[in-house]
Amino acid sequence: MTLADAIRPAPLASVSRRALSVALVVAGSVVVALTAQISIPLPWTPVPITGQLLGVMLVGAALGARRGAAALALYLAEGAAGLPVFAGGAAGFAHLIGPTGGYLWGFPLAAGVTGALAERGWDRRFASAALAMALGNVLVYATGLPWLARFVGWEHAWSAGLWPFLPGALIKIGVAAALLPFAWAILGRERPKILESQES
Repeated sequence: MTLADAIRPAPLASVSRRALSVALVVAGSVVVALTAQISIPLPWTPVPITGQLLGVMLVGAALGARRGAAALALYLAEGAAGLPVFAGGAAGFAHLIGPTGGYLWGFPLAAGVTGALAERGWDRRFASAALAMALGNVLVYATGLPWLARFVGWEHAWSAGLWPFLPGALIKIGVAAALLPFAWAILGRERPKILESQES
């Protein structure tokens, strides 16, 4: 069970599972689009510092493997279609084949893996949640760095696409790993009240 399944409010109890999943996937793509607008360009690299990975990790963990991956696939489709959802309001298919394209293509994979681990309860405790988030980050860099190296060469790829971003990645991992168990703790306290209101 994921957070999205556990939090399902009473007014949506009659909504079909398929319709709710579609709504969650769309909402997940919007969350990542919003975090992408937190963007700080760096003068020596085409890769900006953004809030995207925080959004990717939270969406994947909250929605689960399939819906998380679908949300990020939808996000890429939205950007390719011209919606200003990429970092700093950028849009267009060119971003998917440009220097930062490998990072973007890694988003659905990272969300899927993070979501699969969350479905197994890894998001209930800080240590396991942090490990799940770290694995998601590794997957994004594993797809992003080789792609970036095609444009800047391997000798520059590390300084242009990894080292400057590690401190921020650690902060995002810590934030996500703290938020998820906190959300489950709140849900655990509120769940009896929710069930009581649904029965009355």
